[in-house]
Amino acid sequence: MIVEGRGQYLYDEAGRRFLDAFAGIVTVSVGHCHPAVVRAVAEQSRRLQHTTTIYLHPEVALYARELAARFPAESGLSCVYFVNSGSEANDMALMLARAHTGNFDVLALRNAYHGLSDLTMGACGHGTWKQPVPQGFGVRHALNPDPYRGAFGSDGPRYAEDLRDLIRCATPGGVACLVHESIQGVGGAVELAPGFLPRAYEAVREAGGLCVADEVQTGFGRTGSHYWGYQRHGVSPDVVTLAKGIGNGLPLAAVVTRPEIAASLARRLHFNTYGGNPVCSAAGRAVLRAVDEEGLQARCASVGARLLEGLRELQGKHDVIGDVRGAGLMLGVELVTDRATKAPATKETATAHERMKDLGVLMGKGGLYGNVFRIKPPMCFGMADAEYLLGALDQALGAL
Repeated sequence: MIVEGRGQYLYDEAGRRFLDAFAGIVTVSVGHCHPAVVRAVAEQSRRLQHTTTIYLHPEVALYARELAARFPAESGLSCVYFVNSGSEANDMALMLARAHTGNFDVLALRNAYHGLSDLTMGACGHGTWKQPVPQGFGVRHALNPDPYRGAFGSDGPRYAEDLRDLIRCATPGGVACLVHESIQGVGGAVELAPGFLPRAYEAVREAGGLCVADEVQTGFGRTGSHYWGYQRHGVSPDVVTLAKGIGNGLPLAAVVTRPEIAASLARRLHFNTYGGNPVCSAAGRAVLRAVDEEGLQARCASVGARLLEGLRELQGKHDVIGDVRGAGLMLGVELVTDRATKAPATKETATAHERMKDLGVLMGKGGLYGNVFRIKPPMCFGMADAEYLLGALDQALGAL
């Protein structure tokens, strides 16, 4: 029972402190109860909490401008629409792609996660999250370009050719979009094989579709080298969806696109009661300032590099670690019972996960088989925190 938090630390009802290595499922970006975010929320709450966007409010407009400025000018991604969650953002992005292109078929990747509305659940390629209800009409799932478990290993262009074949064989020839994560989050911090996205984007655009980058978990500098995860692949999407770390825990999300694409929704009314709420917008602006002023992207790069190095050292020590992957502070450690067969060590992962909690470290657990540690802490995570996590993990794995 977590009742308090500060920075990268959480406290239970008995006052025990835990090192948070999961950040509320990759949501607390700049740290629990960040003073600037708390102050922005309190000040805006005293002035005005809510009107909906039927009236103008400066906080919303200023935030949209500041958020759009974080995208490369040449991308044209300058139109921002606010919603409340990643599911809503992805749902709107898929609807927007269909409205703009006039095509219905959506391409997604196996092992992907995009939300739990009917439409986004259909786009998920992760059976763990699929309820037995009608879903996924018009969604086609391509092979996952997973360097560790994928059919073609790290051969990204070969996966892209399979995507092109999927368009030829399973669609009318025209598609609405491809939706993808830059690093698959719920799927177990799976990186996309090098060379896949540029070729995939070409195939999708040749079929008249848009390219939708789901940056719900990888945005705002978390990957270290770039502000947006898709930039690591050298591509420029048509639509970008944002959530989680955007508001440091407040219900806030956004869809960012080019004006001519956004205009496709103007043929009919579209409205979101809470999207662009003044309080959430004030928090979002404070998050942007904190990321910049505190150098959190650079911190993700340096601390993440040390964690990656340390995790690979543990891989050399513990045979149960089959793969270590990720970038910045979005890392995954996959456990297997046999490195040759890559049989998932699901039970062992659960045991070590519980042991980590007993040692004072909270981590995520995911992947299709529940055998991947998801290490995605608040971006204020420091070198000393990284060393403590590595020591605890070494002990937990050694006890298996």
